[in-house]
Amino acid sequence: MRNNTSSIISKVWSFCNPLRDMGVGYGDYLEQLTYLLFLKVG
Repeated sequence: MRNNTSSIISKVWSFCNPLRDMGVGYGDYLEQLTYLLFLKVG
């Protein structure tokens, strides 16, 4: 479980840099990320 969590976290962070370079703000990124998490859970 812990290894799986680490891989998920590293994947999420790997998406941060390209989004930031495209001008996506932290608040927008966080909003989209929480939306995707709720979709995955639901």
